Amino acid sequence: MNVEDKYGAISKSLWLKSAVISKHLDNSLGAIHGIGLAEYMVLLNLMKAPNHALRRIDIAEALARTASGITRMLMPMEKIGLVSKETNARDARVSLVKITPAGKDLFRNATVTLDAKSQSLLRNIDSESADKMLALLQSI
Repeated sequence: MNVEDKYGAISKSLWLKSAVISKHLDNSLGAIHGIGLAEYMVLLNLMKAPNHALRRIDIAEALARTASGITRMLMPMEKIGLVSKETNARDARVSLVKITPAGKDLFRNATVTLDAKSQSLLRNIDSESADKMLALLQSI
């Protein structure tokens, strides 16, 4: 196999395996917590953000989504009380998305589910290999 074929094989394998993992995580989070993996990733980014708030465009960039796609995703999350909108004190034209206390609770519980399901899905990868894999993925 030449070098170009190897990189192509890596890209195709990463795509397929990430789709399989995403499907399993999405199903588990949905069945137990009522959110999908994409919503979980929104909550994760908000939890990591200063003051637990981000602009919609920042969420879109972090998740490799469009701003309109994030807006559509946030509407039901706001309706069920996981996130709220607040205006920016420095610029009233900019609204921030902030995780609510209910969103924080759901995130913490969903993280337990995600971690357990991930451990099950990746059970054939030992700790040392997992460290190497994380390093390789971070280099992309």
